[in-house]
This record gives sequence, structure tokens and C-alpha cells, in this order.
Amino acid sequence: MCGIVGYIGKGDAVAIGLDCLKRLEYRGYDSAGIAFFDAEENRVRSAKTLKGVADLGRVIDEKKTSPVAICHTRWATHGGVSEINAHPHGDCHGEIWVAHNGIIENYKELKKWLTARGHTFVSETDTEVVPHLIEEIIKGNKARGGNPSLAHAVREALGQLKGAYGLVIMDKTHPETLIAARNFSPLLLGVTDSGYVVASDATAILKHTNRVIYLDDGDMAVLTGTGHEVYDVGKNLRETTEHTIEWSPEEAEKGGYPHFMLKEIFEEPDALKNAIRGRLVPQEGLAKLGGLADVEERLRNAKRILIVACGTAYYAGKIGEYMLEEYAGIPVEVDVASEFRYRKPVFQEGDVVLAISQSGETADTAGAIREAKEKGVLCVGIVNAVGSTIARETDAGVYAHIGPEISVASTKAFTAQVAILALFAVYIGRMRGMSLATGKRVAEELQKIPELVAHILETQVEHIKEVAEKYREAKNFMFLGRKYNYAVALEGALKLKETAYVHAEGISAGEIKHGPIAMIDKDFPAVVIAPKDSVYEKMAGTIAEVRAREGRVIAIATEGDEALREAADDVFYIPKTLEMLTPILAVIPLQLFAYYAAVLRGHNVDRPRNLAKSVTVE
Repeated sequence: MCGIVGYIGKGDAVAIGLDCLKRLEYRGYDSAGIAFFDAEENRVRSAKTLKGVADLGRVIDEKKTSPVAICHTRWATHGGVSEINAHPHGDCHGEIWVAHNGIIENYKELKKWLTARGHTFVSETDTEVVPHLIEEIIKGNKARGGNPSLAHAVREALGQLKGAYGLVIMDKTHPETLIAARNFSPLLLGVTDSGYVVASDATAILKHTNRVIYLDDGDMAVLTGTGHEVYDVGKNLRETTEHTIEWSPEEAEKGGYPHFMLKEIFEEPDALKNAIRGRLVPQEGLAKLGGLADVEERLRNAKRILIVACGTAYYAGKIGEYMLEEYAGIPVEVDVASEFRYRKPVFQEGDVVLAISQSGETADTAGAIREAKEKGVLCVGIVNAVGSTIARETDAGVYAHIGPEISVASTKAFTAQVAILALFAVYIGRMRGMSLATGKRVAEELQKIPELVAHILETQVEHIKEVAEKYREAKNFMFLGRKYNYAVALEGALKLKETAYVHAEGISAGEIKHGPIAMIDKDFPAVVIAPKDSVYEKMAGTIAEVRAREGRVIAIATEGDEALREAADDVFYIPKTLEMLTPILAVIPLQLFAYYAAVLRGHNVDRPRNLAKSVTVE
């Protein structure tokens, strides 16, 4: 969840480090810090703040230059929000400094041992044991006449750490060296003309380079201003491959929009085009997914698909469950990834695990994949971030190709994931008896979806904004849907919770009489997703039930449905499409409603409190 940046080279490490760190602010954080080598004073200087990355430039002399620096944005885990607990953390003498993302699970034992050996700790964090442990190892190596190098000591220290970590490490006595290490927490190396940038997220480095080297779990990278060496978990020097990031720096900027979230909602038509482009053969009713070519035969013979994901991606998976069972005729189970491996899933021959993640770094989802792979199960993925952990650890997969999604609240990633799941349903379905006519119909309708989303954005935005104003004082909402749109109800409620901090529940409309309807009154409005589909009459009945209890109703309806205009207090209209594709359209008004509700309440829409874009720890 934290943001990590390190730089070493001929450039200005302080300026580059702070610039990259600022580009990680979208992930959310409660404190920030920097440590850099001051050659004039021959010491490492550090600064920490609770006021934001911009304040670091004020705390330190912005004119101060350095060949090496490490920076960090923190979400508090071990220890409260304070400057003392902010990263980077140093050793007893302020020479070895570390920035860390993850959790050191055995930090208490290490801290006790190090304290007994004379080390003094100043923070409550788990991270602080790392620089002290390296210090202790270097001291011991020197005393024994062993290898005193920083790299040797770090490798020895890593062998004693248990847990997840992405680490960048610098040392006053080795200012020509920067070390990065990864274990279950994302970290990459950006290759620039002047040196190397280490970052936990590719978005951080785009202004400086699009050339990256991805670190694998167990890797340790030793960087100088002119070269790098990467050692694997077995301490063997391994060859590295440069990858090119396809996103441009401009794609990661707001482009004139007041917030990234609004920009990304308006990017959805193009994002959907990119997710679909080149993957449909409408005249043959086929989907072409080149990333699955190597496992096509195993997919053809699959007997069950297990979808694992978290948050918004999990809701996309729930929609995929309906698609795959209805159109491909294959049993599907959808699990919250954080529960999947702890319930000891029973795998069968012919099982396929499908992992969905925007960042490709979601720790729980990656853990679920590892659990499945240990049992020999085929794992495929739907991710957006090329070269991410999940992209590399699955056997095959499909990239979303939607560009960076910066706002913490996912919007365009969700609709792209649903579109790819529709492609996947056609891909599997045509292997398993889906007719040519059905395949053609789905392919043709899917091609129209980007234009239909654009139509909603052209016709509904001002009305949605007005309705958000009307309900700005409401403290509770119920979101109701059935079948394909049950998951949209869950997603709509989540968007309102995470951006506007308003209590909202997503509920299957068929379940409200089993308890939830007791909550309905004039102060508890319901958002009812009721397009013209196979459960339309039942949803119309749900609206009547809510209204009978003096509840106010905001309906999502198909264009031309005048009956719902009469039945509901407010209506957001969406175009007609296939029932399986309505979630892509129905969610757009809900994303906008959440956005405007949050703005009207004065919240930081792109960086909701207590949340991070990529959840890289359990």
C-alpha cells in the first residue's frame, strides 16, 4: 500500500525522487519522507512530514543535490501516524537507511535480539529492525574479517526476514550503491539515461523513463549510477530483460479534469475500445484472445472455473460467473481472494483459476494463484499492468490495455474487466457448443458498447449531478439488483462508500423481504437497477415494495421506459443492449453519482481516506 522510490545516478536524486514520489500520491498515504546523501556534509540527511510530499521540498533545501536518495509515502500499519514512524528509517548512527512496503512478521523477535545487542529503536514500526539488522551484520563481518560490503550484509539480512517486503536501502559509507529487494511486494527498476529509478509503481517513473526491469520475488538488485546486478533467491546472478511501458506520461495526468476519477469515467468509451480491439471476429461469432493461445486445449477441456479477485474486481468476477454459466455452460465459482486459500479449496481435475486484478499486484489475489499453482491447477489472469506479479505468475492471461488508472476508486478497470469476461465467455462458449448465431450476436453487441457508454456520458451527466445534489444529505443508501446487475448493486454501493463515505448496502433485490426491507423509510433511499431484461418485472415489483414503505427510489432504466419514470422518484437512463452487457452501461451512472456525491461533500475523490490503490499486503 505504501509508495517507494529510490534513485542513483548522475541526475539530481532529490529532485527526481520527490517528483516520482509525488506521482505516487494517488495511492493514498498519511506521511512521507526522504533520505539522501549530502556529499558536502558527508552524511545522510532525512526529512519526514505529515503534510504531504510537497512539504518535503520545504523541509529540505530544494537546491540541495545528491547522487542517491530514497523516498516513501506511508499508510500507517505498525505504529500510529507520526513523523517518527514515517519512513525512511535509519540505524543507530544514521548511516544505513531503509524504505519499506510490506510487513516484517518476525520483527518483534529481531527487535528483542537487536536491543539486547545495544541497538536503540525510536519508532513503533516493524521496518526499523531492517537497518539495525544490516548494521549489526556489517559490524560482525568487520570484526571477523569477513566481507564488509553493503550488498553482502543486505543479502544476509534478507535471509533472516520473514514476511512481505519491497525494500530500497542506502548507506552513507557506500553512497555509490543503492540496493532494492523484493518479496511479495511490487518493485521495479526504471532505466534512465542518467541512472536508475526504483519504484513500487510504474506510474511514478513515466516522466523519466518507459524502460523497466521487473524484479521477481526473492530478487535483490545492486545498483550503481552506471550499472546493475540482480541476484535471485538462490544468490545467483541472473539475466534481466528490459520492458517498455506503453503508457505515456500524459495518460497519467488529469488532462484538464478536476479529478482523475472523473477523467477516467470519461475515458471509459476509449478504454473499452482498447480492451475489445482486435479480439472479436463478429462475422464468425468468435473471440480471439492471443494471450490464452498456449493453454487453449486445457481451457477447452476445463470442467470448472474458479474466479478469484478482491473488491471491484471481485464484483466483475460475479458478473463473469453469470456470463460463463449462461453462455459457455461451464460451472463457475467466485471467491474473494483473501478467503480462497484459507478455506482450503478442494481442487478437481479440469479446474481453472481465473484471477482478476487491475494492478496485477493485489497481494491476496497473488496468494490465491500461488495456492492453486502448488496444486498443479491452470491459472489464467485478467490484468491491466503489463509485467505485474499476477501477469507473470499466471500461466496465461489477457491484458486490459486501458492505460493507467490513477484514482483509488476503480471505474474504467471495472468496465474493461466485464468486457473481457464477455470476450472470455464467447471464447470458451464457442469451444463448448455456443451457436454461431449467438456468438455473432454477442460480438456485434459488444462492439457497440463503447458508443453506448459515450451516449450515457453525453446525455446523463448533468441530470446525475442534480440528483446527487438532491440526495446530498442522505446518510444511508440501499442498492438493489438481480441476476447480472446484482453485482452492479454491490459495486455501486462500494463506490459511494469509498468516495463519499456514505453508508451503502448492495443487496440482491430478491433478498430484501428477508430482512433488509426493515431499513427502508423516507430517509433511506434505494437505488434500483431495473433495465428491460429477464428480471424486469421482478425489479418493478421491488420498486413498488420500496415506495409502499415511503422509500425514495432512484432507478436505472432502459431508454424509453416511461413506466419507471412514473414509478420512481428519479431515473437514470441507459441504452438497450444484451442482458449480459447491461452491467457495463448500468454502472456508469452509479460511478458518476458516487463521484458527484463525494465532490458535494468536499472529499478528496482521488485519494479516499484510509484507502490505497494497490493493496499489496494482506
